Amino acid sequence: MSLTPDRPAHGPAIAIAWECISNFTRDDAFTARLVLRNDTQEAIAPGWAIGFNTCRKVVANSVSPGYAIAHLNGDLFRLTAQGSEPWLPGQAHTIDYEALHWAISITDAPLGFYLEPGDGGAPIDLGDPEIAPFARPEQRHRMRGDQLPTADAAWRFEQNTVLSLLPQEAVGRITPRPVSARFDGGSCRLGCNAPLGYARELSNEASLLAAMLGALPGGSAAIQLEIAEVALAGEEAYLLEIDANWVRIAGASAHGVFNGIQSLFQLLSPNGELPTGRVLDAPRFGYRGMMLDVARHFAGVTTVLRLLDCMASYKLNRFHFHLTDDEGWRLAIGALPELTAVGARRGVTRDGEACLPPSFGSGADTDASAGSGFYTAAEFITILRHAHARHIEVIPEFNMPGHARAAVVAMRERQRRLQAAGDVAGAEEYLLSDPEDTSSYESVQLWHDNVICIALPSVDRFIDTVVGEVCMLYREAGVPLRVIHTGGDEVPLGAWLGSPRCRALMEEQGWDVQALHDDFIARCRAILARHGVAFAGWDETALLREGDRMLPNPRFAGPDFHVYCWNNAWGSGQEDCAYRLANAGYDVVLSNAANLYFDLAYAKHPQEPGYYWAGFVGMRKAFDFCPLDVGAMPDLDPMGRLLDGGILQALQPLDGAGRGRVKGLQGQLWGENARSRARLEYLALPRLIALAERAWAADPGWQDVADPQARAALALRDWNEFANRLGQRELPRLDRAPRPWNYRLPPPGAVVQGGLLWANVALPGLAVHYTVDGSDPSVDSPRLAAPAPLHGARVVKLATFDTRGRAGRIVTLNVEQP
Repeated sequence: MSLTPDRPAHGPAIAIAWECISNFTRDDAFTARLVLRNDTQEAIAPGWAIGFNTCRKVVANSVSPGYAIAHLNGDLFRLTAQGSEPWLPGQAHTIDYEALHWAISITDAPLGFYLEPGDGGAPIDLGDPEIAPFARPEQRHRMRGDQLPTADAAWRFEQNTVLSLLPQEAVGRITPRPVSARFDGGSCRLGCNAPLGYARELSNEASLLAAMLGALPGGSAAIQLEIAEVALAGEEAYLLEIDANWVRIAGASAHGVFNGIQSLFQLLSPNGELPTGRVLDAPRFGYRGMMLDVARHFAGVTTVLRLLDCMASYKLNRFHFHLTDDEGWRLAIGALPELTAVGARRGVTRDGEACLPPSFGSGADTDASAGSGFYTAAEFITILRHAHARHIEVIPEFNMPGHARAAVVAMRERQRRLQAAGDVAGAEEYLLSDPEDTSSYESVQLWHDNVICIALPSVDRFIDTVVGEVCMLYREAGVPLRVIHTGGDEVPLGAWLGSPRCRALMEEQGWDVQALHDDFIARCRAILARHGVAFAGWDETALLREGDRMLPNPRFAGPDFHVYCWNNAWGSGQEDCAYRLANAGYDVVLSNAANLYFDLAYAKHPQEPGYYWAGFVGMRKAFDFCPLDVGAMPDLDPMGRLLDGGILQALQPLDGAGRGRVKGLQGQLWGENARSRARLEYLALPRLIALAERAWAADPGWQDVADPQARAALALRDWNEFANRLGQRELPRLDRAPRPWNYRLPPPGAVVQGGLLWANVALPGLAVHYTVDGSDPSVDSPRLAAPAPLHGARVVKLATFDTRGRAGRIVTLNVEQP
């Protein structure tokens, strides 16, 4: 394993290298090797330690002799060396260890290393390791039973062979696909000063349209915006009519007019030309959402506004804003300043100032990464107004009672500060933890202290205060607040059992843990109701545990209790959870992990960022999703095995009333791997567009085709058209944005056969360029339009390019010589 120094701006340089040795150690563990080398000219004093984050829990007794790796909390670990010798210049430490589960990609590697000097000095960030290639079968597969192939060039080539390049006239012009669109071959020319007629209630829409037209040259056609009856149901319906001399957009409401403007903009060429014709359109689902987690990594205001703009352009209308979690609290609450003074800062301080520990590679410096940050009241109001102008409802989430460590720690620090000042009563006012709690548990993200003590009256006071301030911010923004999402997921087993306060309340009321939890949900719901806000939560808020099964809880069913169903991974036993809840009377938003979790990796490849616990979520996974019949498009399980037919047969179908309670779809972009705006956009796009297609466009009817082969052929035909629409129209349109998007360009598929280079791409229309001299390809390299002779070349490099000349991941083929 080679070592390339990763030199920080200040302090000693420690070269760090990491390698997965084998995933075949056991079915539930792998072996890894970490090498650390002192590349300075000075010895490092004895007693040093190395902190780092890893999503794979280290098996404590598996570490090489002479070293120890301790689990501190969450994904934070500390490496120490035994003995009292200094770390000499040039000296390397090689540590082998085992960790749970698997490591098959860059996302599984440890990251965010920092040195804790033995002399008591301040921690020094060291950065991320050099990761050795995942080359051997035991490095590329999760276990011996992993049957899913690596998505290498040959695999992609085979997958892409089912696609074909369509002529532009066969590719839809509007995304999501409208109910009806007819164009007659004529054209219309809009200009930057187009006469614009509209009623006063459409001034917002007119202003947005004028801004869109601002970059156009001159034109002669006029535009009329109006609210009028439309021949399709729903307030979002619209009619777009384009004549040679005028454009008319009629909407059933202002929102409908706004939707029509988005379609108009998609039809508009850079010179202002439009095709003449008529578009009649309305959405399939009323709820079409996108969730962004800013707790794990903070996203600045500009990044959020960009995402809202993109959502609006594809007619998404709900923004689920995941503002809090174990690793961060991101909204300033004036009455509780510790929530951001402590809960919005991650790192290691030496002055006693409280903060959260490093997570997801955020490092020791509290100011140097996206681990820290929050929105001021003014910034949050800016986001609310921006979304509202684009007819996007912002649904804030404050996760509780689990996933709440940032708030718990912040309120514990508040208690400490006020107790030190002699204010004993004030110190207890908003406390979220029982000081005498001895509960033993570990959350999915490896936290041991992330659950609120729900027996404390101060918890209700805390929730009421936060909700009251959030309501005030919405009022100041002039934006309605209809729903607050309270999270409620993944409370670890064992929470509350060691809390004297919880035990006393359960004994007093004759409750078990389920009843204790239900009481908390009822209290949250009542607090929200007093503020005029409806309750929303993840699956678990509407479920109760019976043995190993999770079943609908009849207690909370009703139209003011909104459930977001996420845990549908094949083999989880929860594949039809959303349908069971809808049939039981709950309003449901489908947030299915196996189709709509955009933090999961696009494909099984070592260089593809993202988790994969629910499988790999490529664009087609979102596109193929049948919202009302999840079993209609049979798939492989996460290990690449054919699904057990018994699972599909046991799925509970939606009944008539249940179908009406499925309110829509939502994509989830969890933030563990969204360390930058570029990474966030890569993970979101173009999957967000596939989500929009499935949430807006009419039901394609695949599930109504009884014959599996005919059903698959119909779905493939539709996918081919959509893939061409992305490659030929939508991605080039995103390239023309004033600040173009860092969407994912699918790496090309490629093989060498008979001395010829064959290549294809998952989105027909995108360009593939290649080189045969070992250099990286650019837009000036030959474009591969047909199989190309290699003339004895030993190395071929290829990449997919967008219309700006930006390259995707480079693919290298080593050509075997005859």
